[in-house]
Amino acid sequence: MRVKSLQDLKPVRNALAHAARQAALAAEEARRQALRPASDHALFLQAVGAVLPLRHGAGRLEPLRTSALPLPIAQPLDEPVLLGEAISDAFDAASSLLHSDGQLSYRRPGIGSDVTHRLRAGHWRIQRQLDLHGLRTDEARDAVGQFIRHAQDEGARCVRVVHGKGLSSPGRTPVLKGRLHSWLVQKQEVLAFVQARPADGGAGALVVLLESQPG
Repeated sequence: MRVKSLQDLKPVRNALAHAARQAALAAEEARRQALRPASDHALFLQAVGAVLPLRHGAGRLEPLRTSALPLPIAQPLDEPVLLGEAISDAFDAASSLLHSDGQLSYRRPGIGSDVTHRLRAGHWRIQRQLDLHGLRTDEARDAVGQFIRHAQDEGARCVRVVHGKGLSSPGRTPVLKGRLHSWLVQKQEVLAFVQARPADGGAGALVVLLESQPG
């Protein structure tokens, strides 16, 4: 394009100025775009700084799998003890008791009659005693079970259980006497029992011979 006069230069200057402004605006927009995060991912990377991506599957956490509930260690040890102390009020001991001289006694099958004779004569020294006075039936039953087991564990062979003569009970009948017979017959530790001698409690107590602790 041939310029003939200065007047012809004016449109050229205007076109050049406009092009320069457009270029400046484009450059500014490009700068802003470069500074602006392109996405949330870019914003996160900008916040945390340089990171190394994990390999596929690396560091993956497996879901927690619930295993079976653990059994208490003491449970297998306690169960035989509890079964050994389980005595019932419904057990009828009448067929197991021996009648002699108006007194009731007991000896486990296989135990000779000489054992009850010696027990009645005081052949064995009484080593432990349990007094059931003032206890309700359920309390007395539990107390008898624990007393017999603990006495055997401690090596005692001959013990006395005081059930009372029932002098203050309705009908003056010992409430616990018959139940005590039934409870003792059910205890595997008990070899025999007889009514105590007068000096040891007479009709208000029983003298019990326990099986010796093995070992």
